[in-house]
Amino acid sequence: MTSTESTLSSTAAGGAGDRRRWFALAIVMTAAFMDLVDVTIVNIAIPSIQRDAGASFGQIQWITAGYALAFAAGLITGGRLGDIHGRKRLFLIGIGGFTLASALCGFAANPEMLVASRILQGAMAALMVPQVLSIVHATFPAHERGKVFGLFGAIVGLGAVSGPLLGALLTEWNLFGLEWRPIFLINLPVGVGALLLGRRFIAESRAPRALRLDLVGVALVTLGLLMLLYPLTRGRELGWPLWGYASMAGALVVFAVLVAHERHKSRRDGSPLVELSLFRVKSFAAGIAVQTVFGVSLGIFFLVWTLYMQVGLGWSALRAGLTGVPFSLAVSTAAGMSVQKLVPRFGRKVLQAGALVMAVGVLLYIWESDRYGLAIASWQMALPLVVMGAGMGLIVAPLTDAVLSDVPQEHSGSASGLINTVQQMGNALGLGLVSVVFFGRIADRLAPAQMGPAFVHAFQYALGWVAAVLGVIFLLMFALPKRPAQHMEGAPDTEEEQAGEPEPVLVR
Repeated sequence: MTSTESTLSSTAAGGAGDRRRWFALAIVMTAAFMDLVDVTIVNIAIPSIQRDAGASFGQIQWITAGYALAFAAGLITGGRLGDIHGRKRLFLIGIGGFTLASALCGFAANPEMLVASRILQGAMAALMVPQVLSIVHATFPAHERGKVFGLFGAIVGLGAVSGPLLGALLTEWNLFGLEWRPIFLINLPVGVGALLLGRRFIAESRAPRALRLDLVGVALVTLGLLMLLYPLTRGRELGWPLWGYASMAGALVVFAVLVAHERHKSRRDGSPLVELSLFRVKSFAAGIAVQTVFGVSLGIFFLVWTLYMQVGLGWSALRAGLTGVPFSLAVSTAAGMSVQKLVPRFGRKVLQAGALVMAVGVLLYIWESDRYGLAIASWQMALPLVVMGAGMGLIVAPLTDAVLSDVPQEHSGSASGLINTVQQMGNALGLGLVSVVFFGRIADRLAPAQMGPAFVHAFQYALGWVAAVLGVIFLLMFALPKRPAQHMEGAPDTEEEQAGEPEPVLVR
């Protein structure tokens, strides 16, 4: 790739006359949407994969868990590689690899090939996804990022529910007799288009000073996350063995060693994998805590919600997917309003209101589920889902904005990787807790007539935990800044910009 390098401020790069940045935004948002959909689209198609490919139960678990593990383990490394070698370059490598892995999944000849391809797909997503927020952070000036993160929140909302709906449609249509394979093959035209357009419209950016990849840090992060997430992902299926608890306890030791190593690395050459100085930024540290706990609540809700509708109520995948449409629309609408109109006026109170509104929606859902039992209809779920979606929309977009508000741009890749990593860790912890708060309420052996009532009761119990977690999130949000600095029109991005020092290098 040949280019002429010039040092530009982010404001100049994102000036009013430069429309290229909006094309770049559309491209990276498309990639983010692909990843969000791909996380959820597979769950709906699991019965078809099991029937058509002859996959065992263990292989089915790895088709879903392999992606999540590879994704979470590689996010921090992917973000730092973008800082070092260029965010555009890593984004293009990631989306190219993600598209190739999607093709391998779609044409998998056996379950073993599908599992391996899904792990590759997760690893490529780990290169691609951290660059999305980094590119936004480096390309757009501070006073425009509120609008941009509002769009990002809308994409998150659409992706959260569009995956199951799209998976249900593609599976039931059985296009060209391909059964489940179109859920992966649909990524091919989207990925190729994003790759070609990204080469043209995305501006390259990297850290302003030379950094080197911390290979010891990479090994420690990967080992620690695998030791923590693998037992959480497979614990219930394996009967929560003793080695699983030992592995999770050992992960804490590995993370302690990582912190000591990163401190030494910072003093020695200033190129740590995890920039520990970020945690001295109050808005970042508080936002990371909120993001982790919020991930726990989402991890619990989305899984038990799917099981409640498809197993407890006996609904088809398509009906379950369509039921979630009001939730998706509410998230998208509220996300756009929160950053563009509400946060500039009310600041942190918008996020706290979102946690309370979402909790009210959860409690309303519990009440309706208890009142109507197995006879509940999709339209009766619309009200609690809209309330929950509105609350979630008030959180997702401004939360990302708040976490990155005071982060120096040279560390935006590392920060983005950390944000995505803790969200995945929160989701994994939530999925692990499902075994306690949902399956723990269901007897091992149930007659067919007992299945529905048992799942309804377990759903209500699990949602009680979700409401409690949202209460914790509300309290944690008091540590967030009352009003993120970049919502001030024309506010400088960082202390370096205030001092007139150059921003990260943008390569055209």
